[in-house]
Amino acid sequence: MDRPMTIMEHLEELRKRVFKMIIAVGIVTFFILGFHLTPFIYNGIHLYYPTFSPFNNIAAQATVVMKHNLLPPSVQLIQTAPGQAFFAQFYIAVLLGVAISMPVIIREFMGFLIPALGKKEAQMIKSATFPAIGLFVAGCLFSYLVVTPYTLAFLYKYGESAGLLTFLNVVDFITFILQFALAFGISFQLPLIMYAVTASGMVGEKFWRHNIKWAVIAMVILGAAITPDGSGVTMWFVAGPLIGLYLIGMFLSERRANQIATLKS
Repeated sequence: MDRPMTIMEHLEELRKRVFKMIIAVGIVTFFILGFHLTPFIYNGIHLYYPTFSPFNNIAAQATVVMKHNLLPPSVQLIQTAPGQAFFAQFYIAVLLGVAISMPVIIREFMGFLIPALGKKEAQMIKSATFPAIGLFVAGCLFSYLVVTPYTLAFLYKYGESAGLLTFLNVVDFITFILQFALAFGISFQLPLIMYAVTASGMVGEKFWRHNIKWAVIAMVILGAAITPDGSGVTMWFVAGPLIGLYLIGMFLSERRANQIATLKS
């Protein structure tokens, strides 16, 4: 039998795995900041190939796309100090670097964590890996395609009606989008968390149904807190999906419990 690892050996293994994660994210981040996607047509299909161009990089291209897709025409995206455009592109590159490197990050994290877990817990983590990634991506896309465009259009509609020209700092713009995307990506893990908590035996499958009214109240309050206007409209773009995800998690937890009861009977 292998001897147990000492604390220093655990820390050294953790250091090596974190270093591999950082290297993976760093390589992708450097690529996004250093290369430009140049389009070409092959057999009638629009494709892209990378060319070295630090000042017209992929992050800058992403900024242009987000500006055209998310901002109303009356809003002008500007930088008010040297370096703001670079920092905005850097934030985009790091977020994309983390997202693209997620398989490496999860592999290293699981490699460190699984030896300390029981067989049942390790299997549960393995089976939840790809659903967790899928839910995170779905949450980010929902934020980008639905919540963010409507929220920005709604908030700037007052300026348009008054004939005002609105200026928006590029760092504030990118930070707003990334914060919403991360918040939704994390919140979309709710069904998976509910299912895992129930499967671990920490709570019974009926716990979620018995406390649904409190969950709805908490989600409405959260939606009102993180949306930037007090209209009561945009908060439902946060609270509504969360309530739906809660119901999905409740259904999956109860279904699993019913399946186990059927097998035992």
